[in-house]
Amino acid sequence: MVMLNNTDLLGELYAVIDDRFNNPRPGSYVTSLVADKKGIDRILEKIGEESTEFIIAVKNGNHARTREEAADLLFHLLVAMRAAGISLDDLTEELRERRK
Repeated sequence: MVMLNNTDLLGELYAVIDDRFNNPRPGSYVTSLVADKKGIDRILEKIGEESTEFIIAVKNGNHARTREEAADLLFHLLVAMRAAGISLDDLTEELRERRK
């Protein structure tokens, strides 16, 4: 069940997020988060919301909902990482160091 080549998809997703930060597009969800008058607070609110929904889905044993909420949470975490200047490479380096 463990697949080790998932980083390509995360890299592609992070690249799209980075592009939306650098080249805002009307109608883009990432652009709307970044442009929100609350700034980083809006992105962090979404992480809190998605975290709660993920926890409830896991607690309720709802596999499909857990999968959906995990995707939402990971997406918003990547947006927050980009806002904080943390790259996907930074994250993977940190995780590699922890495996030592």
